[in-house]
Amino acid sequence: MLPVTDTWTTFLRTQGAVFTDGQVSGFGQPAADRRVAHAGDVLVDLTHLAFIRVGGADRTIFLNGQLTNDIQNLDAGHSQLSAWCSSKGRMLALFRVLAADQAYLLQLPALLRDDVIKRLRVFVMRAKVQIEAADDTLVRFGLAGPHAAALLNQAIGPIPNNVNEVSVSAGLTVVRLHGATPRFEIIGAPDDASRLWSALNSTATPASAATWDWLDIVAGIPTVLPPTSDTFVPQMANLDLIDGINFNKGCYTGQEIVARVHYRGRIKQRMYRARVRGTEMPLPGDTIFAANSTGQSTGTVVLAAASPDAGHDLLAVIHSESVARGELHLHRPDGPRLTIESLPYRVPS
Repeated sequence: MLPVTDTWTTFLRTQGAVFTDGQVSGFGQPAADRRVAHAGDVLVDLTHLAFIRVGGADRTIFLNGQLTNDIQNLDAGHSQLSAWCSSKGRMLALFRVLAADQAYLLQLPALLRDDVIKRLRVFVMRAKVQIEAADDTLVRFGLAGPHAAALLNQAIGPIPNNVNEVSVSAGLTVVRLHGATPRFEIIGAPDDASRLWSALNSTATPASAATWDWLDIVAGIPTVLPPTSDTFVPQMANLDLIDGINFNKGCYTGQEIVARVHYRGRIKQRMYRARVRGTEMPLPGDTIFAANSTGQSTGTVVLAAASPDAGHDLLAVIHSESVARGELHLHRPDGPRLTIESLPYRVPS
């Protein structure tokens, strides 16, 4: 029997997937993918996101002492966004956390998985906790669009109604995500996932991981990637605005800094959505400058993706005063100009 990843890869190839460096880079029509993402329904392989399994009798106490959200509030019907911070309160990783059978699943970019496992294990000490990679046993893909909820309901039955809710139908776990239109992640065994993908493929358009990035950008959902790990305090990435921090829970690594920022009342840097014209793709970690600055950057790109219209959309942590003053540029003070776009939630000024 083929490993899960090989079975799923083989299936995706039959669906027309194009692979680059082991990841689905598209289905042969990137421009069409982006246009459909703007107004239609899309199917996206999420193999670029990995799972870490945290099990053992002490798993809840252990994770509650590491993450910004309250793991004790998590149950099988809900997921959480939660950050893992350094002692300086800066995000080393950002997880979507799900309760599994006698364990928790932490989802994060695959590029960070191995390093995070290694670093998390340092804190286990004598606790009864096991930390291991789990993405090789689970297929995951996304469905988004104006008809996504109806399509899923027709294919597998009842689905989550609210963001962060989780349901299980036809052997598949379904997670409702933030999105301008209904958006879901589906997790399960390759046979079940393949059947559902095939059923949805008659209506939804297969698209690349970059399309999913664009949907995250529009929804104002941050990520942490290698270039930005240990860079942002959670509030800078608006985690407090999307239920990613619990300020009433017990101690966790970095809590003193995170709490100080919260109770100080004013956060000087926030995450904004912006658009930039041109053909050059902005990258996570790229710098942003105010016009006529003397060389000191005022912001950092979090995530970027090609826009369905033209240019690129991005999320960036930027000094709020610089946003209020107006003119912002990518890479250098006279670089490509940024236009600030709206987010689906209010960012305090």
